Amino acid sequence: MSKRLSVVIPAYNEEKRIKTTLEAVFNYLSSQNYSWEVIIVSDGSRDKTVEVVSHYIGDKPGFRLAANTRNHGKGFVVRQGMLAAEGDFRLFTDADNSTSIEQIEKFWPFFGEGYGAVIGSIEVPGAVVQEHAQWYRRLLGKYSKYLIRIVAGLWSIHDTQRGFKCFTAAAARDVFSRAKIDRFGFDIEILALAKKLGYKIKEVPVVWNNPGDSHVGIKSYFQVLKDLFRIRINLWRNVYGVKK
Repeated sequence: MSKRLSVVIPAYNEEKRIKTTLEAVFNYLSSQNYSWEVIIVSDGSRDKTVEVVSHYIGDKPGFRLAANTRNHGKGFVVRQGMLAAEGDFRLFTDADNSTSIEQIEKFWPFFGEGYGAVIGSIEVPGAVVQEHAQWYRRLLGKYSKYLIRIVAGLWSIHDTQRGFKCFTAAAARDVFSRAKIDRFGFDIEILALAKKLGYKIKEVPVVWNNPGDSHVGIKSYFQVLKDLFRIRINLWRNVYGVKK
């Protein structure tokens, strides 16, 4: 299957981790027999993220940096990167490298079967979790996933929140051009939209290394739940303009 892969990496105050992630991505993609691009989108970082990225990618073709001066939210910058991407397949992945880039290899067979989106999951057989999170994050994550699946109409998807999702170019344009959630609830929205638009979604087990110093705090969980009900209302009102 001839292809070009776009990798979108949202980053907010990631000066300590982003270089290691970029090195891993570059080393992997450089050994592949398809063309690729990497788009790093800084979400108004207040540390030296932009400087670190700029220095690393300076002599590496295929890398692009979008340096926003204001913080908008992860959903906003992922949407920005996915719509700016030019690849036949468009993956977004976390700046902390919690799901390593080579796991994209598991996705290719399903695109050949007609799936519009293939997503990493830790809630299906075969997944491996290396957990370092605080106890409250584990507890909230365990119970909130059921509410998300019910309210968003995504019962068949066991894990909506992994930051390792790949879309075909057509699906990415269709979904992300309609998306409106700027912060952490965006994962739910894009999957709900993909389903509403008729794209097949495949959930694939991944190895997930959850760092203990994640930027996702307890307030973010409540923001996700707020966004969840906003998404439900948007779907009812057809705010997304999906033809019925």
